[in-house]
This record gives sequence, C-alpha cells and structure tokens, in this order.
Amino acid sequence: MDLRKDRLIELLLLHSFQVRENPPFILASGGTSPYYVNCKPVTLQAEGLNVIGALGYEALKPFHLAAVGGLTLGADPIANAIAMHSHARKQSLNAFVVRKEPKKHGTEQWLEGDLAANSHVAVVDDVITTGGSTIKAIDRIRQAGHIVEHALILVDREEGGREAIEAHGVEVHVLVTRTELLTRMHAAVAHAKAEVAAP
Repeated sequence: MDLRKDRLIELLLLHSFQVRENPPFILASGGTSPYYVNCKPVTLQAEGLNVIGALGYEALKPFHLAAVGGLTLGADPIANAIAMHSHARKQSLNAFVVRKEPKKHGTEQWLEGDLAANSHVAVVDDVITTGGSTIKAIDRIRQAGHIVEHALILVDREEGGREAIEAHGVEVHVLVTRTELLTRMHAAVAHAKAEVAAP
C-alpha cells in the first residue's frame, strides 16, 4: 500500500471515524448508521491536507483536467489541497466552489473560481453515502456549461453512493473505503488484545 494512503487511513481513524451501535448516528441523508465519518478534522489539518493533495492529484492527473471542486463546505479543502499540490507540477489544476445557493447579487452564479468556458473538471467530496450532494454538485457544474466525467471521493461509505454517481455518467475514484477503515480498526484492536494477553 502507498505509504501516503496508509497514513491517510491512520489519520481518519484517529480523528474522523466513529462507531456507535446504540443510539446510531443520524446521517445527512436522513438515514441512521453505526458508522460516522466527519472528515473535517483531517481535511482541515496541515498533514491531512498534504496527504490528500498528493493522493488526489495522482488519482486525477491522467485525465488532463482544468480544475477540481464541489459543493461547499466538504469539498473545499480537498479541492484546495489538490490545487496547491499541483502548482509547479506538470499539470496545474485550479480549484472552484459550488455554492449551496446562488450569489444574491452581481452575476448570481452558482460556481466560484477561475474557469474558462466548457472546462473539463472533476467534482470532489469528502464522504459519500447516497451520493446526493455529489450529484447536486455535478448538476450545478453541468448547468454552468462545464464538463464533468470524474469524481474524487475521500471516503466511500459503500452504501450505494458510488453507483448513483456513476449512473450520471461520472467515473468515481475513491481514496479510502469504509471497508478499509474497518479492516484497519479491527486489526488494531486485535493487536492491542494480543499485547495485553501476552505473558
């Protein structure tokens, strides 16, 4: 495994991933789950931004995009990290923001950023469950006249979001899955128990 991805999983387990059976967590989608992932403590810390920027850039570099962005607030630090990492590298990527509502004055636009007309861009998001917020961003980007065929997701909860996004003609690239988080968590617990049981 890439050492940067390995470290990203560690950071997510330390700061973002929570498990609670009773009562379960209420999700943004309206559903409930024993798992909750709040990526903000990782996407807003220096090391997390550094790792996410590098991994995100490597995942999207083959597609020769102009920019990355998504629905504010979750997507903003991810897009900014990738844009910062891309600076002075072979392919530079700008960042953009998809507003939750249009600007109330001036151009009244949904998107903010330095985007030429008909730009090829990738949508990013921190966590997907049903994929609803990512799909909303895709729709806004396309309505603004840009081309989006790729999505970069920090954490996939593996609850149908990937499939829903891909049904909109967008290829999904995931940095970390829920299965990977649970596998590492269970391994750490088993290791700790073995150490306690050791004579």
